Amino acid sequence: MKNILLITTGGTIASTATDNGLAPGISSTSLMEFVPEIQEFCDFQTMDLMNLDSTNVGPTQWRKIVASVEENYMDFDGFVITHGTDTLSYTAAALSYMIQNSAKPVILTGSQKSIYLRDTDARRNLIDAFLYASDPDSSGVKIVFNSKVIRGTRARKIRTQSYNAFDSIDYPDVARVMGDHVTHYIVDQIQGSPIFSYSMDHPLFVLKLTPGISSNVVKILGEVYKFLIIEGFGTGGLPNLEKDDSISISKAVAEFTSEGGLVVMTTQVPHEGSKLSTYEVGSSLTKNPGIIEGGNMTLEAIVCKMLWVLGRTDNREKVKELFLKPVDYDRL
Repeated sequence: MKNILLITTGGTIASTATDNGLAPGISSTSLMEFVPEIQEFCDFQTMDLMNLDSTNVGPTQWRKIVASVEENYMDFDGFVITHGTDTLSYTAAALSYMIQNSAKPVILTGSQKSIYLRDTDARRNLIDAFLYASDPDSSGVKIVFNSKVIRGTRARKIRTQSYNAFDSIDYPDVARVMGDHVTHYIVDQIQGSPIFSYSMDHPLFVLKLTPGISSNVVKILGEVYKFLIIEGFGTGGLPNLEKDDSISISKAVAEFTSEGGLVVMTTQVPHEGSKLSTYEVGSSLTKNPGIIEGGNMTLEAIVCKMLWVLGRTDNREKVKELFLKPVDYDRL
């Protein structure tokens, strides 16, 4: 049987009730006592890495997760990481860049309700995660949730309470877990050794456009940040009408990039991505060497890839080169 390491980080799946609401508090050993059937198809060990609400999980915690996988990589056949759902898709995207080319599965899962409750998705998700991690055709960073297996670079939380909380955005599920059986739709062929990295720098800001937003926002952000991710409308573009008291957003961004800044343009629309060349408000941006188009990457993947890239270089041309190179089907 495969030998799987469970790494717990907290989240709803391991939460108990407190006077101030749910808070993580269940150990990895206690968590596994709720799913004794897992020992029927794999061996496992557990590790209590942290016990956090996922709202508090970011680059520092990602590095700890990666270190726990790398340090135990040769001793286990796969890894299951339990995690809160609120930032699960960010962590999955981050690990997809920080743990590349892994022939062994690194599986993230969680739940919408605590494993302590009678009516919960926690047990099923945990069993499914171990089933997928134990399957010989599984590899790489994936999310297993509600019986779906989703690439770490393509996942997004789309519901706050329902059990079908996650979708694969503009990319098919790679597998389904049905009862005690895994049906693979896509099997990756991994050759060579895994590549682990830890540098995740954060000199960037995500700006969500709203109708009528002042261009002063870009100027203020430019005093602090060299790198911006801008969520535009529809297929993409920037407001280019000048107001009585300020320049347009489009002109403010042009000034930002002329001073060495870099902008990734994406869309607020969940599916089908950006295409700046569609409309006049966007086509002029394609000629700006300081603007990169996010295409159909998820926001989570854009943010985490930029953090990963900026951990290697802040040279604008090198940043563009690394960002545009596909990793684990993040760009299609």
